[in-house]
Amino acid sequence: MAPGELSQIIGDLTCDDENVLKDLTSSEDAAIYKINNDIALVQTVDIITPVVDDPYYYGQIAVANSLSDVFAMGGEVKTAMNIVGFDGCHHPKGVLKDILRGAEDKIKECKGSIVGGHTIETPEMLFGLSVTGFVNPNKIYYNNTPKIGDKIILTKPLGAGILTTALKADMIGEKTVKKIVEVLSKLNYKASQIMKNYDVHACTDVTGFGLLGHALEMIANNFTMKFYSKNIPILEESFEMADMGIIPAGTYNNKSYLKDKVNFITHLKDDILLFDAQTSGGLLISVGQKDADKMLDELKNNGYEDSAIVAEICQKEKYPLVVI
Repeated sequence: MAPGELSQIIGDLTCDDENVLKDLTSSEDAAIYKINNDIALVQTVDIITPVVDDPYYYGQIAVANSLSDVFAMGGEVKTAMNIVGFDGCHHPKGVLKDILRGAEDKIKECKGSIVGGHTIETPEMLFGLSVTGFVNPNKIYYNNTPKIGDKIILTKPLGAGILTTALKADMIGEKTVKKIVEVLSKLNYKASQIMKNYDVHACTDVTGFGLLGHALEMIANNFTMKFYSKNIPILEESFEMADMGIIPAGTYNNKSYLKDKVNFITHLKDDILLFDAQTSGGLLISVGQKDADKMLDELKNNGYEDSAIVAEICQKEKYPLVVI
């Protein structure tokens, strides 16, 4: 669903518990429930259909995608429960075993534990996790609290939505598939740990609403975010697929919703990539200007080689999003 559609659907749902710091009424990445002055629960859930053919890597990517919301809020993953929709009529049980093995191997990277789950028969494969983490209630990173002058860092390249759509149509080679797996299975865990050392004011992850959709949530109608078109990391192979029209429906939905909110002073080779619906995308981090370069260097030195300063927070102008 496009950002606006989802907001309309859940807009009437409310929560009156004073310990719930973030719930359905906000556009935050995860729910926060305060236990005491030092600990709050971070809770999120996500499921995806297969984005690659290999079941082991599908399990890893689904885990990276599900855990990301906890990391975006500065939380530590503790436990997770598998959510499985499995087509047992057309797939051997070994496929499910490989998915769960990939999931377990990946969650151990951030010292989390899979403690159970639920499985049903479905005509299409589904897999994801319900995740619980801990965070200090006084040290939560919200997605809509940037400050004027902040620099915006993106930790993973765009284009994965288009490339996974092309993969389903057998239109990309093994080398590109390997690159997709590497990008999508990379946890945002280390990046989350790194940002705690710097003057970070807001954070979210780039997923289904695309870069511009999540950027719009970050500025919350209070600022304008100006993107440096030449700095935005994009998987090069995605340009060719975009030119051929291999574009997921979610990306078109994002563009339709956001087209009147973006001013393209400069155009990319294909602007649709800024709307591309991502799976297991990178963190979008709003950091104080003085810390931006130092934080970027640390990210690059710790496995996030594609990280880049992609935008800045400015005073509110006519358009909330500007590409220069």
